Amino acid sequence: MTGAGPLPAPSTPLALVTRRFLRHRLALVSTGVLAVLAAASLLAPTVEGWLGVDANAADLFNRLQPPGPNHPLGTDEAGRDVLVRLLYGGRVSMFVGIAAALTAAVLGTAVGLASGYFGGRLDAVFMRVTDGVIALPLLPLLIVLAALDLQKLGFSAETAQSEGVSLYRIVVIVALVGWTTVARLVRATTLSLRERPFVLAARAQGASALRIMTVHILPNLASPVIVATTLSVGNVILLESVLSFLGLGIQPPLPSWGNLLTNAQELIWDAPALAVYPGLAIFVTVIAFNFVGDGLQDALDPRSQERGRR
Repeated sequence: MTGAGPLPAPSTPLALVTRRFLRHRLALVSTGVLAVLAAASLLAPTVEGWLGVDANAADLFNRLQPPGPNHPLGTDEAGRDVLVRLLYGGRVSMFVGIAAALTAAVLGTAVGLASGYFGGRLDAVFMRVTDGVIALPLLPLLIVLAALDLQKLGFSAETAQSEGVSLYRIVVIVALVGWTTVARLVRATTLSLRERPFVLAARAQGASALRIMTVHILPNLASPVIVATTLSVGNVILLESVLSFLGLGIQPPLPSWGNLLTNAQELIWDAPALAVYPGLAIFVTVIAFNFVGDGLQDALDPRSQERGRR
C-alpha cells in the first residue's frame, strides 16, 4: 500500500484573504507605495534635522532655488525647503483622509446597523435623513461649513485661532457629510443578516438587540465596511485638497498638499515644480488607495475566486 502523503493543512480565513489580495498586483504595488509615503511622512522631522533646515522658517535670500544637495527639491517662494514641507504636508493630508474616513465609517455603521436591524419608523427616519444629506450639494456645503467662524459658535478665541483647529475641523466636517455611503451599505447587509438562522437562534435564546447587533451581525459587516472606508480615503484627501486650495482648509503655517498647491498657483510659470510635487503626491496617493480598496474588495469577497475561475 502506497502512502498518500500528509493532507494539506486547512487554510484559515485570514490566509485565504491574504492569498487573494497577493494575486491583485496593482493593490500589492499600491500598498507598497502607500507604505513608502507614510514612512517618509512620519520621518519628516528626521529629514528636516538631517538637512539642517526649518520647515516654517523663511529665507528670502534663498527663495526659488533649484534642487541641490542642501535642498533636494529646491525651495519655495519664501525660501523654505520643498521636500520637508511636502513630507509634513503628507502627514497632514493622510491623517485627515484616514481620520475622516474612519470617523465617517463608525457613524455610518451605527446608523445603518440600527436602521437595518430595527426597521420600521426608525429605519424610515434614518434613511430620509441619509437621503437628505446625499441630496445636498457637497462642495458648496463643505465650503460654507469650513468658512464658519468658530468664535460665533461658542468656541474661545484661543481655540478658534490655534494652529491645529483647522485640521480637526476638516475631519469633523467631512465625517458629517461622508457617512451616508457606509450607512446605506451597512443597512442593506443588515437587512439580509437579521433573517439568517444564527441571528434567529440568538434571538430565540433571549439575546438582547444590542448583543445580537454587536456580536452576531457586526462581525459579518467588517468586509464591506473595510472596503468602503479604504475607497473613501482617497476622496477625503481630494476634498481636503480642494478646501485647502480655496483657502478654507488647513491653514498656514501648517502645510498640507492642498495649501502647497495654493501657494504655488501664483508661481506656476516661474516655478511649475512647486505645483507639480504636491499635485503628483495627491494623484499617486488617491490612485493607490483606490487600487488597495479594489484589492480588498476582491480578497474579502468569497465569490471573487469563483468569478476568477470562469
